[in-house]
Amino acid sequence: MAKDYYAILGVDKKASKDDIKKAFRKLAQKHHPDKGGDEAKFKEITEAYAILSDDKKRREYDSYGRTFAGGGAGPGGFDFSNFGAQGAQFGEFDFSDIFGGFGDMFGGRQARAARGRDISIDIEATFKEAVLGAKRSVLIAKVSACNVCGGSGAKKGTAMDTCSTCGGSGRIHETRNSILGAFTTVRVCDACGGTGKIPKERCEECRGQGVLRREEEIAIEIPAGIDNGEMIRLPGQGEAVKGGTSGDLYVKVHVKPHPVFRKEGMNLVMDLPVKMTDALLGTTVNVTLVDEKVIEVKVPPLSKAEEVLRVRGKGVAAAHGKGDLLIRVTVTLPKKLSSRAKKAISELKDEGL
Repeated sequence: MAKDYYAILGVDKKASKDDIKKAFRKLAQKHHPDKGGDEAKFKEITEAYAILSDDKKRREYDSYGRTFAGGGAGPGGFDFSNFGAQGAQFGEFDFSDIFGGFGDMFGGRQARAARGRDISIDIEATFKEAVLGAKRSVLIAKVSACNVCGGSGAKKGTAMDTCSTCGGSGRIHETRNSILGAFTTVRVCDACGGTGKIPKERCEECRGQGVLRREEEIAIEIPAGIDNGEMIRLPGQGEAVKGGTSGDLYVKVHVKPHPVFRKEGMNLVMDLPVKMTDALLGTTVNVTLVDEKVIEVKVPPLSKAEEVLRVRGKGVAAAHGKGDLLIRVTVTLPKKLSSRAKKAISELKDEGL
């Protein structure tokens, strides 16, 4: 059975938005869990207000006893799964702020450990490197942990003191007032970066910051079979931050084209021009692969133009196997014909060829 949201808020069906807001404020103050109220009741009145304070949802509820908007509102009319975390707004209230200090009750904001900035670079790879895989190293200027103090910010050999700003907890609790009363939020301490400790003597290299901008050599492994424009993610190789985790490094790979081969999925494709006589009588040709190995490829007699020959296992290596080499036969015609060639072709014509 659908809930009676009007009865839950204690208002008439013809109540104005101001009346609904006043009723919600009064009940929210009374039933707020942080004030010793009933959590289930508090959720119920919040659900009722979320529907009745929204003109569209209220019309749907009045007409059908339920709402259809909001992605997830069923017969009960409301979905708490994204409450607070997505900055949901109902009527004139922003619940991402109101419920910011409720912890896990509504998925509210929590004090998160600091995280360094993600960075991205572009590199160029040869076709051979992209097909076979390769190891590269690049020199990047970025914010990294100090090599002298190991990221602590303290002078080597000196002790650490408890942070006086946060009392060693690494977190700062801030209380603010809202329409529902006073609420407490938690954030990472700026003074110690969330570590709860500050150095007695600062590291001279990084001046107590624990991080500094410097050049760092990063090893990059290009996986076999990477496509042009693909990204490689290197976790923890981005910029560092004191008391937190480093960001990630994203490497965009630009693959140079090859004069002979092109890549289609895990297969390598190439064109093989053959003379008309070789297409008719068949021939054997040597093909140099991407890894510079040479293989013999047999062109069967009476090969048609655009016919594709498949050489298995000579494509791109993958975890589940290797692709194939696809050779597209193209028949080349001479620019000029000698009298002898014309006579021979005339005889072939007489044979019906």
